[in-house]
Amino acid sequence: QVQLVESGGGLVQAGGSLRLSCTASGRAFRMYTIGWFRQTPGKEREFVGSIRANDGGTHYVDSVKGRFTISRDDAENTVYLEMNSLKPEDAAVYYCAADYLGPGTEDIRRYDYWGQGTQVTVSS
Repeated sequence: QVQLVESGGGLVQAGGSLRLSCTASGRAFRMYTIGWFRQTPGKEREFVGSIRANDGGTHYVDSVKGRFTISRDDAENTVYLEMNSLKPEDAAVYYCAADYLGPGTEDIRRYDYWGQGTQVTVSS
């Protein structure tokens, strides 16, 4: 089992950058694929990107490719979401989630453990 806590959200101007962190407690963090999702009021939670356990392979939704980068530091039990060239439509509550040895899929149902979320606001 793993517990996740997101941090790093805040207010940024369009075109700016933020780095979100997802820090885990629990054992064997390196065995968990971590996904990032986001949600705005009245909409379903959507996949943003993921980083696989073991090989660190990443996968992103098309709308963030080239702007967002996910990395992990297993020694620190932390996964990062670096967000650049932010747009107003990127504003949302961002969540990280864990899937034991998962493939890094966009399917939200694979992810068993979730953080509480962190708010990202982008001003135009």
